[in-house]
Amino acid sequence: MAGTTWIWEPPAGADVLFAPGAPFEMAIEPVLGVECKVFKNRLGNIREVLTAFTARHGDLPNLVFPDITLTFNDVQASTARVAAWFAVLGVVKGDRVAFASANVASYVIGWWATLASGAIVSSLNGWWTPAELLHGIELSKPRLVFADGPRMKRLLEAGLPDDVEVHDLSEIDHLLGPARADDPSLPSAAIDEDDPAVLLFTSGTTGRPKAACLSHRNFVHFPSAATLAGAVGAVLAPQPAPAAGAPAPKQPSSIMVGPLFHVSGVVPLITAHYTGSKLVFPPVGSWSETTHLELTQEHSVGGWSAVPTQFWRLLEHPDFDKYDTSSVTVVGGGGATYSPELLRLMAKKLPQARLGVGYGMSETLGSGSRLGGIAMDSWPSSVGTVEAMCELEIRDENDNVVEDGEVGEICIRGAVVFLGYWDNPEASAKALDERRWYRTGDYGRIADGVLYLESRMRDMIIRGGENIYPIEIEHRLEEHPEVAEVAVVGVPHHQLGQEVAAVVVLKPGSALDADGVKTWVSEELARYKVPTHVIFRDALPYNATGKVLKHELEAEISAELS
Repeated sequence: MAGTTWIWEPPAGADVLFAPGAPFEMAIEPVLGVECKVFKNRLGNIREVLTAFTARHGDLPNLVFPDITLTFNDVQASTARVAAWFAVLGVVKGDRVAFASANVASYVIGWWATLASGAIVSSLNGWWTPAELLHGIELSKPRLVFADGPRMKRLLEAGLPDDVEVHDLSEIDHLLGPARADDPSLPSAAIDEDDPAVLLFTSGTTGRPKAACLSHRNFVHFPSAATLAGAVGAVLAPQPAPAAGAPAPKQPSSIMVGPLFHVSGVVPLITAHYTGSKLVFPPVGSWSETTHLELTQEHSVGGWSAVPTQFWRLLEHPDFDKYDTSSVTVVGGGGATYSPELLRLMAKKLPQARLGVGYGMSETLGSGSRLGGIAMDSWPSSVGTVEAMCELEIRDENDNVVEDGEVGEICIRGAVVFLGYWDNPEASAKALDERRWYRTGDYGRIADGVLYLESRMRDMIIRGGENIYPIEIEHRLEEHPEVAEVAVVGVPHHQLGQEVAAVVVLKPGSALDADGVKTWVSEELARYKVPTHVIFRDALPYNATGKVLKHELEAEISAELS
């Protein structure tokens, strides 16, 4: 069918969720001048999310750090105290407050306090160099900057402008904790749902990072759409009522893997209020699969969310079977499909867990498509069907919507799409068309209503006129029993334009050579997809959010081969 726009439709039998006055009742309303589907009975802004769900979840633990545990009530009380201090420091609605830190309690409460004040969080990447931090500050122009020790050192090295007020993040610590007799009220500044809320910086894999500006509307609609899937399941497949005297249902819980400067970090913060979840934060430092398993066992964690590389490290941990992971019932992540071999390993190691994947990005607050449960068996190589509050189109290079099954650029529209790039109208106009369709820069196809992610446009290899999607070759190599990690990139060729290069990390003890790699690929894929070059490395380069830095690999390998 040519020209299809894919829109989520409520499933038959779940009408009670969408009836007038129901939590998920939907309506068509103008969003920044464009008619979009929205949740009619939504909350108005992030501050309302904080108060509404604190009233519901109260004394349940919300944030669990190695040095402090904060209940939902504690989070709201702490937020009010920090917001009052911010006001003393001169923060008003629309100001930016920047944070450069590891995931610590004072960062989380500072995040809530900024948003409750109607100010805007500028989420500086904690892995940035001094020059990159300076770029983030010059772009967002914050009234205040908060940093932990390591980041403070880098900020001072950066040579900040004289008008930038920098504070040590630990200055917030004494304001954390339960309610006090003299606590102030939360700020009362009017906040519109289309006011800016959070600046999330792009990864910078295509140049200097841009700041995607997310609105309060985005942060209200994402968790509503995310929790809708569970609500539909509960209606269509209701569980029997607990027997008299049975223990209360266990509080939902997950381990906080994503950094707070990334979409994978801020989404759990807001969603936990909707679901009443406990977020367990590992100690500050590099992610450790051993620590992840220890925390899972200690806190009976129910949800794991991670990137594929982390799942491989968890599931192949030599002591995996020594830890009690029976509490883990939900496993998934987003941003990429999982290879068939990884899915098989998940099913073997966590047979009780419901698997799920999704597709989204910072500019859509992680929204786009979703796949989970038994649907994984039907479409294991896909990233699911269009998510509630999203519209999907696949377009060609002339911006025409392609036929079902054809590959093109994935475009997304809806209440979850960002406002634009902060102080960058040129980039905003390139990313968002006049009807607020966001051009993702990803290649994909939709077949029978299911989205398949092919590749990043910038990652696609064109060899002699043939389009080659690296992810297909990567998935094939990940199935090899001796391959630990792999990244496929294109390198220049004077006649063909590009050739395929595979950068391979072998498992310990492997004797696999380049010919073996090529043979393995050729057994399943066309000849033109077989890597011309095979380079073995001890490790792949990753950025702070778990993405392979392919542009670095391309540059290094191209230089080596030239």
